[in-house]
Amino acid sequence: MVPASRKLGEDTARELIQDSAKITIAKGKKIDIFDGGQPTDEIVSRMLGSTGNLRAPTITVGDRLVVGYNEDVYQEIFGE
Repeated sequence: MVPASRKLGEDTARELIQDSAKITIAKGKKIDIFDGGQPTDEIVSRMLGSTGNLRAPTITVGDRLVVGYNEDVYQEIFGE
């Protein structure tokens, strides 16, 4: 667990991508799904907010990384 006050940026995003098999990035109703393992500039930029910090919420469930919130994605992962 990482305290909310800690700033997490591009280096952390790249580490999370390397440790994940599947990455889901939700921004409003838009959902992008990527294969993990190889950090690309596109994936990293979508994971970061306008301040350059990792968007919240960001969670890891097994080998899946979820960035941002979308109710349908969370229902898929956690059930009802």
